[in-house]
Amino acid sequence: MARGTVAARHRRDFDMNRSEMYQRLRARKQPWDMIVAGGGATGAGVAIDAATRGYDVLLLEQSDFGKGTSSRSTKLVHGGVRYLEQGNLSLVMEALKERGLLLENAPHLVRNLAFVVPNYDWWEAPFYGIGLKLYNLLAGKYGFGASRILSKEETLERLPTIKTEGLRGGVVYFDGQFDDSRLLINLVSTAAEQGAVLLNYTQVTALTRDAEGFVDGARFRDVETGEEFEHRARIVINATGPFADGLRRMAEPGVEPIVAASQGIHLVFDHSFLAGDSAIMVPHTSDGRVMFAIPWHGHTLVGTTDTPVAEAALEPVAMEQEIEFILQTASLYLAKSPSRDDVLSVFAGIRPLVRAGQSDNTAALSRGHTIRIENSAMLTISGGKWTTYRHMAEDCVNQAATLARLAEKPCVTTHLNIHGFHASAEKFGHLRVYGSDAPSIRRLEDGDPALAEPLHAALPYTGAEIVWAAREEMARTLEDVLARRTRALFLNAHAAIEMAPRTADLLARELGRDEQWKADQLAQFGDVARRYLPA
Repeated sequence: MARGTVAARHRRDFDMNRSEMYQRLRARKQPWDMIVAGGGATGAGVAIDAATRGYDVLLLEQSDFGKGTSSRSTKLVHGGVRYLEQGNLSLVMEALKERGLLLENAPHLVRNLAFVVPNYDWWEAPFYGIGLKLYNLLAGKYGFGASRILSKEETLERLPTIKTEGLRGGVVYFDGQFDDSRLLINLVSTAAEQGAVLLNYTQVTALTRDAEGFVDGARFRDVETGEEFEHRARIVINATGPFADGLRRMAEPGVEPIVAASQGIHLVFDHSFLAGDSAIMVPHTSDGRVMFAIPWHGHTLVGTTDTPVAEAALEPVAMEQEIEFILQTASLYLAKSPSRDDVLSVFAGIRPLVRAGQSDNTAALSRGHTIRIENSAMLTISGGKWTTYRHMAEDCVNQAATLARLAEKPCVTTHLNIHGFHASAEKFGHLRVYGSDAPSIRRLEDGDPALAEPLHAALPYTGAEIVWAAREEMARTLEDVLARRTRALFLNAHAAIEMAPRTADLLARELGRDEQWKADQLAQFGDVARRYLPA
């Protein structure tokens, strides 16, 4: 089947507009085929897969799309070099294939990036060189480029800001990079175009049951208005990531937890700490993890940690020891040692890992996904990683359709263009992440020159992007547009705080809000944004 024909065959004239979504919800009288709880990568992937097969899908997200884990990743589309060392070849091969498909299906958001493993000991070049050749081999036809050993001079050419004392050379390999929350918003748009109904700020308050006591639907509430709804479905899918156990307990009080939450943090610095276009991969840190230093949106992103946490939080906060660990580890490799004063933003995310026994070592837990059919007949999908979201969704919908006794229909997402697909989006400058939507944003700027002005001198984002987010991407709050539709908060927290008043004016105008709403939004955003500044 030719690329894009699936989308052309199934696409319906549905805008990604929250009011229209609620209109379609109210018009629905019969049960849905599937109700999906969770608006992160997994839930959105399930919604796309199911909708493109022709199933009727309702997705409910308690906050904003990608508010949790899916906007807080290391921004990598990768097979996972560390999983190769652990011997998990099946996960690596699956992820490498999905990495290749993501580059094909969303070229405006995924790009090929060179990673250099710097060598300071004689054995590192042959050891890592062999391992990375195997990594390339496992990718097969989905390879991103051949790895090779670099001389000291070649390493410095790629990494001009690397620490030179004791440097022998390096190994270069190629992997994928992306913008996680931008991809998620495009996934939500794709699902909407395929006929799914997706609602943010809509909280599941209870699960309904049939005469035999099995889960057959949900009660939920519009967080903005307080309006309550009750809808039935052939099957309910729990794709709530770190919060999966909460919904499982709602269905079955006293159920044993399956999520082992782990926190990872990232620090963001200006571009000078990693001049050039290559990233650094440190294969072994003192805590046994891999550390990355990556060029991202004109900044340097460094992470991550792996800290077990007792309970998942919707807005996790970086711990002091995590910040110090990354600063100390980065100083071992960067010629210009970063300090706390250099940190522009720090963000934390929760990995929804699947428990394996009683061990507290979350770094050793598999990043593979698990699908459970609960005693309540609800289906729970947990674990996994961003790169494999499409394969996870395919597996989930296959099992959900069987459990719900829906008509069997094949998955068609392997070569489905994601909303915004554009093969040469680089020509749009910083608007490249919008892909085919970028010309529409440019037209907004042309129609009102004030919307073309950057909202802050340190960042490229314009008023037109705020207007677009409100009109076309279901943005409802100041945080939605400054954290996830644009990446201002993740790149420079001080700048995001300073651009908030002007942004609030634009958003209030688009959403028809009053001065009190703006004041409330500024206060709420200020509380969140301060958590992105190192204490």
